[in-house]
Amino acid sequence: MNNKIQFIDRRDFIKKTGLGVLGLSLAPTLLAKAQANGRLRTAHIGLGAMGMADLDAIASHNAVDVVALCDVDSKMLEKAKALFPNAKTYADYREMLKDMEDGIDAVVVSTPDHTHAPASLMAMKMDKPVYCQKPLTHHVSEAREMKKVAEKKGLITQMGIQVHSFYDYKLATLLIQDGIIGKVHTVRAWSPKNWGTDKPTPTGSDPVPANLDWNLWLGTAPERPFKEGEYHPGNWRKVMDFGCGTLGDMGVHIFDTPYNALQLDVPRTILNETRQPTGYGFPEHNVVTYEFPSTPYTAESLKWVWYDGPGAPSDHPDLKLPNGEKLPDQGAMFMGEKGRLLLPHFQQLPRLIVDGKYQEMDIEKFNLGKPVKDYDAESKKHYHQFVDACLGRGECTAPFSYAARLTETILLGVIAGRFPNQTLHWDSKKAKFAEKEANQYLTGKYRKF
Repeated sequence: MNNKIQFIDRRDFIKKTGLGVLGLSLAPTLLAKAQANGRLRTAHIGLGAMGMADLDAIASHNAVDVVALCDVDSKMLEKAKALFPNAKTYADYREMLKDMEDGIDAVVVSTPDHTHAPASLMAMKMDKPVYCQKPLTHHVSEAREMKKVAEKKGLITQMGIQVHSFYDYKLATLLIQDGIIGKVHTVRAWSPKNWGTDKPTPTGSDPVPANLDWNLWLGTAPERPFKEGEYHPGNWRKVMDFGCGTLGDMGVHIFDTPYNALQLDVPRTILNETRQPTGYGFPEHNVVTYEFPSTPYTAESLKWVWYDGPGAPSDHPDLKLPNGEKLPDQGAMFMGEKGRLLLPHFQQLPRLIVDGKYQEMDIEKFNLGKPVKDYDAESKKHYHQFVDACLGRGECTAPFSYAARLTETILLGVIAGRFPNQTLHWDSKKAKFAEKEANQYLTGKYRKF
């Protein structure tokens, strides 16, 4: 591997790799053929823990043929190949997409966060529908680019936030929009997960395992030596160059329902109360406060507070439960004119709290059927929705037009962590912060690899 680090501008990368938008293509020929014969040929990029879960869920649809598998780790690739022996295998997603362009109908991207956009955009340029894991991208600029490409090409897209299709989350959305607690003025959401680290950048290097192509794993990210146990396979979420911390992991899931129910756009201000940045890993604790403009379901403005890290959330009167009960490990609380709505994460029904007491709710009127208590069955609905949409049998509920806005909101909070205890002001139309020093983190330089 060349030890000299080379960087190119994101726009130049898109131009040189053919990822620019080349006009409108509402009915790609290959997808039309897939719809005609009722089968969908899928290619899968990234086969780690989440990648294998995605592969299993997509392949469980009876109209799917898995035809291509890609991972930079040969052990992970072999494991997936054993399940789908007829699929072609690759280490480099670029090679796979070029080689299989005429043989695949849709692409599933389940890599670490920093590769979501490069892989997805290349597939989208080839008119391929894309299912991409959350958070949609590593940078705000990438989220906007993916939304733009998807809309201009009329592509079917879905972000991997499976809970979006769960009964309890759909019910909470309907309850809020039905006015069960009136207009909402505050949301508090939390997760005690710790995708952060306070240690400095590792020094030295370790031998790269024979099964891993380290250059391809790094992809467009800055070059660095391999260190055992630091990045691959499980700790990259903690590192700024590769992941988005706890906010980018659990925040996307837990933000999703309040964000969707209240029909929010992106925030006006963001404040992250956390430690000073180290330049390597994300903080172990974050308290992020957003202010959103009003919507038909909110007060004149909406305050949103996110807590993460061990011990989260902090004590607050808004989060006190009846009968001295403990809060669920992860979840969200809506505060409105008429009361509060607690939404645990996940597989628990929302609960209405008025004047410090739980209240019964009329949920039959929403005609949602009975809740599904089987996590795997509920999770697969979200994936199958994507397959069915590709085959012309419905629509996706978490397309990139929605996912990009939600991801942008999350990433603005991540950026605010680089400016602890300082309120940042976001101009959505200009896609810029008023605080100029923060704008450098909206995009990244892509390394040639």
